[in-house]
Amino acid sequence: MLGKPIGHSLSPVIHNAGYRAAGLTGWSYTAIECAEAQLAGLVAGLGPEWAGLSVTMPLKEAALALAGRASPVATAVGAANALVRRADGAWFADNTDVAGMVAVLRDAGVGTGARFTVLGAGGTARAALAAAAALAAASVTVAARRPAAVDELVPVAGALGVSMTGADLSAAPTAAAGTDVLVSTLPKGAVDPYVGQLPWASGTVCFDAIYDPWPTPLASAAAAAGCRVVSGLDLLLAQAVGQFEQFTGVAAPVPAMRAALSTQRAVTAPPRRG
Repeated sequence: MLGKPIGHSLSPVIHNAGYRAAGLTGWSYTAIECAEAQLAGLVAGLGPEWAGLSVTMPLKEAALALAGRASPVATAVGAANALVRRADGAWFADNTDVAGMVAVLRDAGVGTGARFTVLGAGGTARAALAAAAALAAASVTVAARRPAAVDELVPVAGALGVSMTGADLSAAPTAAAGTDVLVSTLPKGAVDPYVGQLPWASGTVCFDAIYDPWPTPLASAAAAAGCRVVSGLDLLLAQAVGQFEQFTGVAAPVPAMRAALSTQRAVTAPPRRG
């Protein structure tokens, strides 16, 4: 796992549990702090024993540019979260955030033709656009604090074949009216001023990319309204499953990976008051 900062990452817990459960002795997964300027040199210096790399912020765009080849979804989104070593030694870039998001949304009951509202316009919003495309969304509205950030998503939506409308974050309550899927990719606290104004319906699926602290005010409000809630922790596991299988060529032991993640969260989560 490469990124900066990286010390908080739960990915080593997930992957190493998977290796143990799958009997992959000799396999290990570690976190390495790496700035964008260091990425090319670090990757160039890796020996043949390295089967793959997970990549997080701020390296996802640089990882895509570094790879010799890339999956269509990584190319369309403009970012990669996985570099996979091919037999010829070349690096292949993929974005398992997208497949992971599709998986957790499907598990939450999202089908084809859903109407999406995405809050935020950063890297995770790009994955949300690709997930919406994979689910044949009827429409996608992106509400963000910076109009320029929404504009940057227009070519991404075009490449994915998604019908996208932009809005200011202050218009989120209006944009979310009648939505089937509400996806928040915003940092902690950014959506809190609008939570009480959001028009929840019991059939809405709410995905909040944050998982620490949890539950967020957004997730709590959605759950109180009877909505199905998905967290960033669900996505963390789902995208790790995709990486694991590409790195190892082995079916991921998902129950063991999920159990390890749950145990680690129970150990590290701060105590609740009251």
